[in-house]
Amino acid sequence: MDKPLVSIIMAAKDAEFYLAACIESILAQTYKYWELIVINDHSSDSTADILESYDREDKRIRVLHSERHKLIPALKEAYAHAKGELINRMDSDDWMPADKLEVLVKKWLKYGKGHIIAGGTKHFTETGEVGAGFRRYEAWINELARTNTHYEQIYQECVIPSHCWIIHKEDFDAVDAFNPEIYPEDYDLCFRFYKKELKVIGIDKILHYWRDHPSRISRTWDEYKDNRYFNLKNRYFYHIDRDRNRPLVLWGAGKNGKDLAKLLIEEENRLHWVCDNNRKIGQDVYGIIIKHQDEIPNIENPQILVTVSSPYERVDIRRQLDLWDKKPVKDFWFFL
Repeated sequence: MDKPLVSIIMAAKDAEFYLAACIESILAQTYKYWELIVINDHSSDSTADILESYDREDKRIRVLHSERHKLIPALKEAYAHAKGELINRMDSDDWMPADKLEVLVKKWLKYGKGHIIAGGTKHFTETGEVGAGFRRYEAWINELARTNTHYEQIYQECVIPSHCWIIHKEDFDAVDAFNPEIYPEDYDLCFRFYKKELKVIGIDKILHYWRDHPSRISRTWDEYKDNRYFNLKNRYFYHIDRDRNRPLVLWGAGKNGKDLAKLLIEEENRLHWVCDNNRKIGQDVYGIIIKHQDEIPNIENPQILVTVSSPYERVDIRRQLDLWDKKPVKDFWFFL
């Protein structure tokens, strides 16, 4: 299996302005053993015509038309036709560097089943003006790929972009592929990788160009409006990492801390809540007295969720946790 077939799964909806550039970047791949299964999700523009023209020109491209509406049903319908040993997902408004598949496949062949290969990404716009939030996320994603710390930071944001991974089909099926209709679908998939204990191998290289534009669903769908996704994170924390034999500490009493506390007190008989804000220490919030963070060493073997949003404060918090000999994933998680 030195040249495995890669099934690229893509949904397209009203993508006429971006679709040709996307597909041309796939046709330009130096790795030639791929199939593109692209499904038209009830587009109202010329997307279907563009797709059909490519279907006629290259037998590796197969075009389908979705029966149901919305992204996840479309991805499921496309994936049902996949024939490749390896699976990759693509977004119809993005584009690939020419060596993307070659780099991903080569690295996967080195490690094999049980591994996900994840690369770096770069945002772009038609004007070249990418927002500061996207730049921060891009830098963070690329640092995870460089350091292989995806699972260590999984409760912060989506650690593997939806379009920048490759996985064996058997492993993908083992985590239930595209079946759960839960948004954000890429973040839920990351948690399922984590729960299944598949190993992530990062590549310190830009392997995907991610287009930002006003109509992208992360900007327009209600499911993406509160991008902290606390309900999703909290559910997986209790499924995967919560040890109810250990006390739970919530660190941070800002908006993040208060919103997360509402979820935690539904699960916990007792919750320790700490911060370093003298105006909040001693307050009774939701029936819990907030204490100073220096109380943590007095709590036996705690699990700690840190909700402090300032990156500078998080550096100091990480330093303090290290001094207390607390270990990431085992003892604490940044939960943002």
